[in-house]
Amino acid sequence: MKALVKKHAGPGLCLEDVPMPSMGHNDVLIKVEMTAICGTDLHIEQWDDWAARTIQPPLVIGHEFVGHIVDKGVEVTDYTIGQRVSAEGHITCGVCRNCRAGTPHLCPNTIGIGVNRDGAFAEYISMPARNLWPVPDPIPSELAAFFDPFGNAAHCALEFDVVGEDVLITGAGPIGIIAAGICRHIGARNIIITDLNDYRLQLAADMGATRTINIGRESLKQVLQDMGITGIDVGLEMSGNPQAFNDMLDVMYHGGKVALLGLLPSDTTINWDNVIFKGLDLKGIYGRKMFETWYKMTQMLLTGFPLQKVLTHVIDIDDYEQGFALMKSGQCGKVVCRWGS
Repeated sequence: MKALVKKHAGPGLCLEDVPMPSMGHNDVLIKVEMTAICGTDLHIEQWDDWAARTIQPPLVIGHEFVGHIVDKGVEVTDYTIGQRVSAEGHITCGVCRNCRAGTPHLCPNTIGIGVNRDGAFAEYISMPARNLWPVPDPIPSELAAFFDPFGNAAHCALEFDVVGEDVLITGAGPIGIIAAGICRHIGARNIIITDLNDYRLQLAADMGATRTINIGRESLKQVLQDMGITGIDVGLEMSGNPQAFNDMLDVMYHGGKVALLGLLPSDTTINWDNVIFKGLDLKGIYGRKMFETWYKMTQMLLTGFPLQKVLTHVIDIDDYEQGFALMKSGQCGKVVCRWGS
């Protein structure tokens, strides 16, 4: 089968033939219809420090996808051949304390498809049946293909009550853009988002951000003052940028809440006075809640959430280099690659 492979340590990817994935008694075989490019895939393609210490080539990359079941193990009874599904890309152990307590998103033994085992940039992928998420008919495949980052945004944006609150989002990548839309969808008062990329800030505005701030030209404090906001109630840190995080802490209201999804450098320092004396509540966010987040994002789509606004490009898999170039340029939202019929 055809797959996008990190063949050797170093920059670049190869589209080549690889063996079909094996399938166990509790697994299903999925013919992939569409795969979306994630920032993680870009890190692997560029072979940065994170990729060099995490990835063991050769590896089929990719973890955002949608497809149809074409085969299933003998123990699989709840799914049918031909059914359209996406899947939770974090495969958990099922036996640790968190898995048994009903919080598998906190499993310390998590294995990620496209990172720790072969992933979804392939014509076929094998997945445990317990990781599947059926896709309702009204949801287009090009949107179901990036349920994974939609789930990251939903997990983060729904962690704290934002109804009627002033929300600050740092980082207008696709997940930050989606989070802005979620906050609008569920009733936040003001949604402010910061970045340096005007293209993506406009996408965030289209998704419902009240105010976008290009921090290269505007002052966050001055904008909040002009808006009559004395402090931010809920912060969503999506940038992974230490300065953006510190700016957020500086403008938080006393008793405010901050959800941290962006991966900050290990040497990041902050003014702890802003956390301690303001009594802030900081919460780390990783992945999606299995499967409450999946349920909520599906229902948001079925009730009119405009996820299509963040999808800017659908391309053929043979043009994957164009897709990665778009991601590097920042002049895109989500980029989805289409496999053959």
